[in-house]
Amino acid sequence: MNLPETFKQIFEPGLLQEIEAKAKPVSVKEGTVILDIGQTVRTIPLLAKGTLKISRLDDGGKELLLYYVHANEGCAMTFTCCMEPLPSEIKATAETDVELLAVPVSVMDAWLVKYPSWKSFVLRTVRNRFTELLNAVDQLAFQKLDERLVNYLKEKSKATGSTLINLSHEEIAAEMASSREVISRLLKKLENDKKLLLYRNQIKLLKDF
Repeated sequence: MNLPETFKQIFEPGLLQEIEAKAKPVSVKEGTVILDIGQTVRTIPLLAKGTLKISRLDDGGKELLLYYVHANEGCAMTFTCCMEPLPSEIKATAETDVELLAVPVSVMDAWLVKYPSWKSFVLRTVRNRFTELLNAVDQLAFQKLDERLVNYLKEKSKATGSTLINLSHEEIAAEMASSREVISRLLKKLENDKKLLLYRNQIKLLKDF
């Protein structure tokens, strides 16, 4: 198993050996749901390559983006779910093609006690995601929708590593808990301001975006 160089720099040799022995390498294609709401969390994903999108669904089935998990990171919500045998409250979808190490949840408690670097990694991941969620709440509470849309598109571009975003207006509206009509109007304004170009189910961000 070829562990990411970042993991080799932050984890003890003993932990690296255990990861190699107990984690299962998994490859998933873009768009694959690797964990759905209500499922039992059985493994902890450590990303070696690609990006995961973490989201929640409301009672009406609308999907709300929470945060992204990038290469060399773990998912905070799976950490919290595996500390107690609770069903997942989030949906994890491969935003791009993903390669990950699936660590069995059975090692979680032992590694927290045995390896200081694992404990630090878990706590840092949870703290960083909590900060991101606070920022998301601030955006919902204090930012106008047009500002939120700009931030959303920038994060989407960063997550995929491309200025070409392959999403329909309806899909964007669903992730932002808005309506297609409102999102289409705001996107058209950004196009008129020469910030982006609109195509069928695609958005091209320009360099001044």
